[in-house]
Amino acid sequence: MSRLLGGTLERVCKAVLLLCLLHFLVAVILYFDVYAQHLAFFSRFSARGPARALHPAASSSTNCSRPNATAPSSGLPEAPSARPGPTAPVLPPCPDSPPGLVGRLLIEFTSPMPLERVQRENPGVLLGGRYTPPDCTPAQTVAVIIPFRHREHHLRYWLHYLHPILRRQRLRYGIYVINQHGEDTFNRAKLLNVGFLEALKEDATYNCFIFSDVDLVPMDDRNLYRCGDQPRHFAIAMDKFGFRLPYAGYFGGVSGLNKSQFLRINGFPNEYWGWGGEDDDIFNRISLAGMKISRPDIRIGRYRMIKHDRDKHNEPNPQRFTKIQNTKLTMKRDGIGSVRYQVLEVSRQPLFTNITVDIGRPPSWPPRG
Repeated sequence: MSRLLGGTLERVCKAVLLLCLLHFLVAVILYFDVYAQHLAFFSRFSARGPARALHPAASSSTNCSRPNATAPSSGLPEAPSARPGPTAPVLPPCPDSPPGLVGRLLIEFTSPMPLERVQRENPGVLLGGRYTPPDCTPAQTVAVIIPFRHREHHLRYWLHYLHPILRRQRLRYGIYVINQHGEDTFNRAKLLNVGFLEALKEDATYNCFIFSDVDLVPMDDRNLYRCGDQPRHFAIAMDKFGFRLPYAGYFGGVSGLNKSQFLRINGFPNEYWGWGGEDDDIFNRISLAGMKISRPDIRIGRYRMIKHDRDKHNEPNPQRFTKIQNTKLTMKRDGIGSVRYQVLEVSRQPLFTNITVDIGRPPSWPPRG
């Protein structure tokens, strides 16, 4: 009996000893596992401190929620972004024949035309009268230049009709109204020279210049306001001339030249004060420069003129016929290279840019007789 009891006690002691050993092994394993976790934790924590010192851009003191916020540079090369920002889509070239053209237009000047209405009708036109097609890339950047004085009523109608036409033609353009200061004799060609120079000051990418009287509105939007290989005469069939050219050398109303063509003829003459003569001088300059004038088909080159009383300060120039005969002698000395003027004000309106200039006074003419 005692021997049986001693054997049982021995087995119990061995079992207890095995359990103690197993408990010790489990405790050792858990100890090293917890130690490793703590070690990894403190290693990560201690690594963050130097990172903040080296990369202050990651500090919470930089406000990265502002779109234009700029983080201070660390002097170290930046890692490439995993997700680059969106890039502007590449637009296709604008078509040579815009698909949205209407053709013949009904033009009338009897309805009231406040500028607020014109502005509502052209929401895509930016301040200063600038417009860029949203769906294509135009081949040219067009500056439309208007010589101006005391024609606010005409300007409202011109803007009402021309902005939609130019937008349908898929043009990138700007409208510049060159306003002659004072009440001295009007000088259309000199104002056009001023418009050429001032438009380029605002945007050096202009490469096509359309020179338009403020009282002429095209009756067909297929008469595209673009420049070509030759100087372009757009207003070839005005209602006041019975919708035909008054004479073969007529170049008045609305015309267009690219930058190189304009410089090739030394711009327009500055010495034609009063009504008439300057367009014939320009025609002579183009011929003397070895260029030919291109014109649209007469069916789409029709224009309506807004009727008005003649400006008492725009009487016919009594010396215009003598000047026209001497274009060959005056072309090199009188033009864009000799124009003198002073800009008094530049005002960017919602539909156009108004530039008021002092272009001086005309010389005294000898009495006729």
